[in-house]
Amino acid sequence: MAISVAEHLVNQLVAAGVSRIYGIVGDSLNPVVDAVRRTDGIDWVHVRHEEAAAFAAAGEAELTGRLAVCAGSCGPGNLHLINGLYDANRSRLPVLAIASHIPSNQIGTQFFQETHPDRLFTEASVFSEMISTPAQLPRVTRSAIQHALGTPGVAVLTLPGDVADLELDDEGQALNPATRPATLVPDEQDVAALAAAVNDAKKVTLFVGAGARGAHSEVLALAEELGAPVGHSLRGKEVIQYDNPFDVGMSGLLGYGACQEAMEEADLLVLVGTDFPYPDFLPDDVRTAQIDIDARHLGRRTRLDVPVHGDVGATIRMLLPLVKRKRSRTFLKAMLKKHDKTMSKVVGAYTRKVEKHRPIHPEYAAVQLDETAGPDAVFTVDTGMNNVWAARYLTPNGRRRVIGSFLHGSMANALPHAIGAAFADPGRQVVALAGDGGLSMLLGELITLRTYDLPVTVVVFNNASLGMVKLEMLVEGMPAHATDSPAVDYRRLAESLDIPAIRVEDPRELRGAFADALGRRGPVLVDVVTDPNALSIPPTISAGQVRGFATSMTKQIFGGGSGEVMAMARSNLRNIPRP
Repeated sequence: MAISVAEHLVNQLVAAGVSRIYGIVGDSLNPVVDAVRRTDGIDWVHVRHEEAAAFAAAGEAELTGRLAVCAGSCGPGNLHLINGLYDANRSRLPVLAIASHIPSNQIGTQFFQETHPDRLFTEASVFSEMISTPAQLPRVTRSAIQHALGTPGVAVLTLPGDVADLELDDEGQALNPATRPATLVPDEQDVAALAAAVNDAKKVTLFVGAGARGAHSEVLALAEELGAPVGHSLRGKEVIQYDNPFDVGMSGLLGYGACQEAMEEADLLVLVGTDFPYPDFLPDDVRTAQIDIDARHLGRRTRLDVPVHGDVGATIRMLLPLVKRKRSRTFLKAMLKKHDKTMSKVVGAYTRKVEKHRPIHPEYAAVQLDETAGPDAVFTVDTGMNNVWAARYLTPNGRRRVIGSFLHGSMANALPHAIGAAFADPGRQVVALAGDGGLSMLLGELITLRTYDLPVTVVVFNNASLGMVKLEMLVEGMPAHATDSPAVDYRRLAESLDIPAIRVEDPRELRGAFADALGRRGPVLVDVVTDPNALSIPPTISAGQVRGFATSMTKQIFGGGSGEVMAMARSNLRNIPRP
């Protein structure tokens, strides 16, 4: 039976388990959109910017682990996808992007809106090919889907609009069903080498990342045998922090607790499913082992003495029978004591008299939100200071999810990620922790929330400032410049779109406002006016960073900004690490 190329493509997506395509319609994309209209089991989701389409697909894929799809029309339309696709690819999420193209007989002539998507998306994908003839489509589409699921990562199909309208003989063209991820079992000799290393070491620390998802019990069983403190990366927080008596917190610029000290004082550091990108926080004088399912990650961040290529769960199950239980718990107890002391100070920092502090301490707002949200809530988090507050104050429990642009570090991801999460699981509580800078960048997606009546609670940490950029400038010894913006009442913006909204300026009203918002059906926005001078202080402050702060403050004082310097000092004394 003859059907159009667009119809076959859509049928193959449905067979692979795809329920929707995020995008904006456009002439070269019209055959695909029309095929979606005529096909049961799949819908078109009209976003307001293609970047949001890619982020939404990434949010859905992150939450479900299944293939998610976005699309953009020729030229500018699909170019807008690229930032969200970079994010999805770096996060190893199974996303397929349909990049429609100009008429095939015009390619190479500098035609209106001509670009070369099959070239442009190469760096943001694991697969990028152009369909030139109908006969190509079935096999290339299957290959794209398998690349996206198997690597995993982003696959891009470039499809000229005229080719999408052509017919192909669908007889005998199998529609491949979706597959499930396989388990990669490591080599026995590598596991034996890791066993020898942990048995020889007196003090072992485990540093865990998102690659340990599904191996919570295995990691804790290993920690129990070794008497090892367990730290984690930002993406590893939701994977390993909960129900973990060995937890010593997080390292990195957003870190807290005793994780950094536990890594530096160990005889052996074991990196478990993490491609932690900050070598300055990884000790280069500590023997290091690494377990990772992706061999490309092994040894590319820091020294590597014992590499193991394999799935974390499978590796530890093979390792445990070879491990000799360590009787001494001295190192573990010392790190847990250090962690408890540090965390007690952090807790004290945001609980002392903050219920009367205006503008609101963002840490306090994050804590109130954490305590009010449901046990299986999905949090999507904007890059910048919202990453800090989420990392330090959202409590994982094995059922909650925290999704963000944690590897690509893009602004404006929280709202579109939340759109994808809400479509994927509409019965679940979805909370977007948005900075005012990020929200304003893709503000039009509030219309998408309203259009589909999505159950998303958007919590805006509104400090009229790019707080993380301000901190970066201060660390470099520069006075903050061009980081502030005019105050905006996001409640009024939301209400103009018929989205219920609450504005909170009094910290005593936070819990009630969050409970009210989270109890509603459909979209709602909570505009929390927070302290623009509240900054994140890293767990370890270098001499260079101290010099940078001092230089910046001096410049600011001589520039006439002494009042702002004092305000910043008052806002952040509670955060400064103390011995």
